[in-house]
Amino acid sequence: MQTQQRYIAHFDLDSFFVSVELLERPELRGLPVIVGGSRDRGVVTTCSYEARKFGVRSAMPMKQAMQLCPQAILLKGTRGQYSRYSRWVTDIIAAKAPLFEKASIDEFYIDLTGMDKFFNVFDWTIALRKQIIDETQLPISFGLASNKMIAKIATDEAKPNGYLFVQPGKEKEFLAPLPVNKFSGVGEQTFIKLKSMGIHLIGDILKYDISFLEKELGKWGIDLYAKAQGLHYGMVNNYREAKSISTENTFEENIISEEELLKELVRMVEKVAYELRQDEKLCGCIAVKIRYPDFETTSKQTTIDYTLSDDEMIPVATQLFHQLWRKHRPVRLLGVRLSELTNHAIQGSLFVNTEKKTNLYKAIDDVKNRFGKTKLQKARTVGR
Repeated sequence: MQTQQRYIAHFDLDSFFVSVELLERPELRGLPVIVGGSRDRGVVTTCSYEARKFGVRSAMPMKQAMQLCPQAILLKGTRGQYSRYSRWVTDIIAAKAPLFEKASIDEFYIDLTGMDKFFNVFDWTIALRKQIIDETQLPISFGLASNKMIAKIATDEAKPNGYLFVQPGKEKEFLAPLPVNKFSGVGEQTFIKLKSMGIHLIGDILKYDISFLEKELGKWGIDLYAKAQGLHYGMVNNYREAKSISTENTFEENIISEEELLKELVRMVEKVAYELRQDEKLCGCIAVKIRYPDFETTSKQTTIDYTLSDDEMIPVATQLFHQLWRKHRPVRLLGVRLSELTNHAIQGSLFVNTEKKTNLYKAIDDVKNRFGKTKLQKARTVGR
């Protein structure tokens, strides 16, 4: 029985945050624009192609970016606008696509497998891109291929504001001349290792026997050999809107004191829990994020019983923090996120003895709403 030919499209809004800012401030078009944090301690979220010409790139420390491009226009960003435009694009895709995955705020996968019986999938994808551009005025690129990996790489090759179709059977031919770090997971150190082996381009990988690659690189060598042949089996996961409440703090000075870090963690949990209750939600998952001075960032999450209570979240967040933090190492940023949110009115009845605690927190929040959010806080957080 013949296997059905897969068709996967990958859409990526070009320099999304900058593109949204330029729609709101068209006078900045053609100028080097950076969206990110403060000049001294922030990180580049994204930048215009005019800024990229100077070597500026996403995730770069803002101080370095401003040294490379001192004339750049720095914007803090407007999260609400980004969400609005992202939702707009999502709605357009949802109305047209049989099956799609929202991989991030500005990135989508669409599974068109089997639809070639009814229409030309390439023409359909071009038409969808045109509709998104016409309605939102946002630039967007896409790659169309037989799997998610090839489609995403094709999108990168099509940028800015273009598209590319890698025909089935042409995957190896498409990949061969590209640098090997086009594969996700090939970081700087791995790239150096591969180059020392004579592997600069993806096509170079297939010059070696798979047993040799396994000996030199372990299981990653086997995976790399399969990728070089254009093989990838990741599925497009049907989109369901992910909701979360989060907060994070980049410290003016790096903090090394465990006591101070835990104080801040408790304060942050109080903050997001308060917002959770204002939205009349319960959360079923909590995550903690830590960033070190060298910008290494780690995070860890765990599911919990649905709750709206600070006192139930704080021990979990504290445990996650201790699992993450490398003791005696200074911390640059700390963050907390609540997710798997559900309606309080529906879920509240599922729990035993919640009414008394719910009323307690309602009384606490009433005081905060009336006199200010900081008027009631846990004793251990006082002083920060």
